[in-house]
Amino acid sequence: MNDRIRSLIEGLRLEPHPEGGYYREVFRSSHPVQPDDERPSRRALTAIYFLLAAGQHSRWHRVASDEVWSRLEGDPIELVCFEPERDRERDRMTRVRLGPYGADTQPIHVVPAGVWQAARLLGEYALVSCGVAPGFEFADFRLAADDPAAAQAIRAQGRDIADLL
Repeated sequence: MNDRIRSLIEGLRLEPHPEGGYYREVFRSSHPVQPDDERPSRRALTAIYFLLAAGQHSRWHRVASDEVWSRLEGDPIELVCFEPERDRERDRMTRVRLGPYGADTQPIHVVPAGVWQAARLLGEYALVSCGVAPGFEFADFRLAADDPAAAQAIRAQGRDIADLL
């Protein structure tokens, strides 16, 4: 682990995240909102720092709220989003390079609520911020590895995708 990664983990007080990498919540709104589904009220917005270092990835997961990924520093990451359909012909997979603005990268990407997502580091490290609205609660978080149907649908997309389970 290089000095910059170590400095970010220590300075930002990051802890291991269940999906991989390191994180720390940096904002939780004091304003409650009522989601338009069966969930109880949530904070309007939450935000975290999220760091991936060499050899790490963000495992396939989904969140019940919209999530905004914003690149802060480091190397690009590939953010992969998957929406399985009952009819396999309509499965939808998208890949976005999150990094400094350029022809093949963008600094911000929104993952809609309920969409399966994973991230692969394309270098030595990447620091991003993730904002979730309505605010994040672990009760709204699910790993695809814990959902047999989702894991099977992801595996069917190919080995490079399944490796992120």
